[in-house]
Amino acid sequence: MIDFGKLHKERKMTSELSGKDDGKSVSVAGWVYDIRDLGKIRFIVLRDMFGEIQVAAFKGKTEDSVYDAMGSVNRESVVIVRGKIVKSAKASGGREIVPEEFELVAPAEEMLPLDVSDFSKTDLPKRLDYRFLDFHTKKSKAIFRIQSTIASAFRDYFFRQGFIEMQPPCVISSSSEGGTDLFEVKYFDKKAYLAQSPQLYKQMLACSMERVFMITPVWRAEKHNTPRHLNEIRQMDVECAFDGQFETMKRLEGVVKYIVERVIKDNAEDLKLLGVELKVPGAKYLSFAEVVEVLGKEGIEVSEDLTPEAERKLCEIYSDDIVFVHSWPAESKPFYIMPKDEKADAELSEGFDALYKGIEISSGGQRIHLPDLLSDKIEAKGLDPKSFKDYIDSFRYGAPPHSGWSIGLERMTAILCGLENVKEGTMFPRDKDRLTP
Repeated sequence: MIDFGKLHKERKMTSELSGKDDGKSVSVAGWVYDIRDLGKIRFIVLRDMFGEIQVAAFKGKTEDSVYDAMGSVNRESVVIVRGKIVKSAKASGGREIVPEEFELVAPAEEMLPLDVSDFSKTDLPKRLDYRFLDFHTKKSKAIFRIQSTIASAFRDYFFRQGFIEMQPPCVISSSSEGGTDLFEVKYFDKKAYLAQSPQLYKQMLACSMERVFMITPVWRAEKHNTPRHLNEIRQMDVECAFDGQFETMKRLEGVVKYIVERVIKDNAEDLKLLGVELKVPGAKYLSFAEVVEVLGKEGIEVSEDLTPEAERKLCEIYSDDIVFVHSWPAESKPFYIMPKDEKADAELSEGFDALYKGIEISSGGQRIHLPDLLSDKIEAKGLDPKSFKDYIDSFRYGAPPHSGWSIGLERMTAILCGLENVKEGTMFPRDKDRLTP
C-alpha cells in the first residue's frame, strides 16, 4: 500500500535533480522507459513527465531484493525508486540513482502493443488504437505540452484584454450555421443536435458583456477523411462588441503572434525534439479581389472560394506572414456575416479568412446585428427564419455591432508542431471511422 503522504513529501521530479542533490537520498516515481542487463550491473531509465533519470544496481553491492526486482520488471511498468544520487559520466544528465528500495506499483505486460521508443516506426492508425500507450512516447508528450501552451496563451491573451470566458451549450435545437452537417441526438421527447458552432450564443453574450471568448467542443457530421479534418474539434472562439472586420482581424493577429511567442519561450525543448523551428509571424492583409489578382499571376484561378492549392500558394508567396483575406463575396459567407454597407443585396461582405503556414486557421468577420436584415439573409440562404426566432429576437433590444472568429485548437497544434495529420495533434480523435478509445 503506497503511503501517498510520504511519497508526496519525498518525491523529486527528474527536472528538480541537480548537483546539489549528489550524495543525498531521493525518491522518484515514474515509468520504466528502458532496461539494460550487463550481467553484474542492471540499469533502468525511469521517466516522469519532466524527463528521465538512470538507475544503476550492482550485484553484490545493491540489496538482492532490489537487484532481482530490477531484473524482472517490464518496460512501461510504474515504479517508485528510493536511493542515493551519484555522479556518473556515462549517464544522461551526468548523474544516476543507486537504488536502496525498488517498488513495483503497476506492472506492464511484457508484449507492448506498439513501440513507444524514440525510434518507433508504428503507423498513426495503430498508435491511435492504443492512444493511452502512445501518450508514453516523447513525441506525443511534446505535442500535447505545446497544445497546453497554445490553450493557456489564448486564455491569457484575452483575459489581459478584459474578456470574459463563456461556456456555450453543446446540445442545441437547430443548426447554428445552416446546412445538414449535424449529429442528431435524442433529447427526452425532442429532437436535438450536437452543436456545430457556438456562433449564435457567443453573439448573444457579446451583445451584453461586450468581450467574450471560449474553448469549446463542436461537432461536424461531414463524411470527409482527410489529414486536415475531424468530426469533433475544440474551437478557440472570440466575439467582441464594437469591433468591425479589421478590428477583429487585428485581435486574431495579436493572439496568434502571442501564442507563437509563448510556444517558442515555454516549449523550446519540445520544439527541438520535434525538429521544428518557429518564428513569430508578420501579417499581410489582402482583399479577396487582390488575392484573385495575385493568384492569377501564378496561374491559379479563383471563383468564390480558395482551394487548398490556392491557400498553400498564398502562404508560399507571403511565407513569413499570417495572410488575412478580407472583403469576401457575400455569397461565399454564412448568413450571419454582415454585407458591405449593411445592404442585403451587397456583393461583398465584412467576412475574412486567415491563412498560416499553408492552411486556413480561422474564418470570421462582422456579424449582422439588425433583425430584419438577418431574417432576410437567413431566408436568402434557403433557411426558415422561424427556426432562428430566438436568435433573431436577441438583437431586438439594443444589440451593438460586433465581430468575431474561431481557431481550431487541434489544427493550430498540428501547424506549430509540423504535423502532417491533424489527428496526431488530437488527444482522442473522432472521424467517420473512429469512435474509440
